[in-house]
Amino acid sequence: MTFGHALEALKAGCKVARAGWNGKSMWIALSKGYSFPAAAASPGHASKLRADEVKGTPAAEVIVLSHIDMRSADGSMVIGWLASQTDMLAEDWMIVE
Repeated sequence: MTFGHALEALKAGCKVARAGWNGKSMWIALSKGYSFPAAAASPGHASKLRADEVKGTPAAEVIVLSHIDMRSADGSMVIGWLASQTDMLAEDWMIVE
């Protein structure tokens, strides 16, 4: 399937991958946006920097926008995966069960 079809599958809650990826068990998934109280931000995390900016304001929350994440070949998660031009033009996308 095309990248456009893969995006629609992501929006429907599916995990997708390219047949051409070398790594075993690699896939991407859509992480829907969310927010949390600034006081709950973890030290050492990028969201803590934003939390420090909004502390003491009426909202005092950190807003995380929707983004695509990837499970890499070693099992770790890549937060904020970006498609290459090759990925966007590929037609070997598939839904992962």
